[in-house]
Amino acid sequence: MITDTHTHLYSEQFKDDQAQMMQRAKEAGVTRFFIPAIDSSYTEAMLDLEKAYPNDVYLMMGLHPTSVKENYKEELAAVKNWIDQRPFYAIGEIGIDLYWDRSFLKQQQEAFRTQIQWAKEKKLPIVIHCRDAFDEIFEILETEKGPDLYGIFHCFTGTLDQAQKAISYNMKLGIGGVATFKNGKIDQFLDQIELQHIVLETDAPYLAPTPYRGKRNESSYITNVIDKLVDIYKVSFKEIAEITTQNSKEIFGA
Repeated sequence: MITDTHTHLYSEQFKDDQAQMMQRAKEAGVTRFFIPAIDSSYTEAMLDLEKAYPNDVYLMMGLHPTSVKENYKEELAAVKNWIDQRPFYAIGEIGIDLYWDRSFLKQQQEAFRTQIQWAKEKKLPIVIHCRDAFDEIFEILETEKGPDLYGIFHCFTGTLDQAQKAISYNMKLGIGGVATFKNGKIDQFLDQIELQHIVLETDAPYLAPTPYRGKRNESSYITNVIDKLVDIYKVSFKEIAEITTQNSKEIFGA
């Protein structure tokens, strides 16, 4: 059993072959798909996906930092409305992204902190999106830390020090295609981080692992990430699949 802890299966990029893509993933041994939210424009597609695959798909709810714009308060209200209405498995993906645009930093910080507090109220994990914003993310985690703060640092691309800091805030590291890139860097120190701190993800349709880099990613390609971790950790494919799935169950409670 393999768990993809972060995959945008409702993406437009899968509209023509979603069923076939899901079949390929299942044939590759992927049986659990955790689906992050972006903003309210995707909610209907997420709910449709859950209806189509009720035994395989686990939904999160949240406002992605790159969707924090002038109307962010409305978007946050939509998130709050949904989490009060029905169960979700995490608040995510949430965080700070300063790669494209720094002009909404203050609003991103507010949205991140607000959603962390909702996660604590609901006793849910958070799934963090961080791009060019480690210091800003850690600053907020430092003020919110405690036994009720836990989750996943999605698409972890930081240094060993940053990895250890993330782990100190009860975060697992989401490891995906970047670990297979020649310039991905994280493969150089992952062996210094115990497998109990790692979960697997694809971030499909983005960040396809080698040898598919630059093409559309899909959940079945998670096996290429496992192959890379077999090289790094010197343990079997089966063991990595089992340990990382168990780690995901500890986070998501399912």
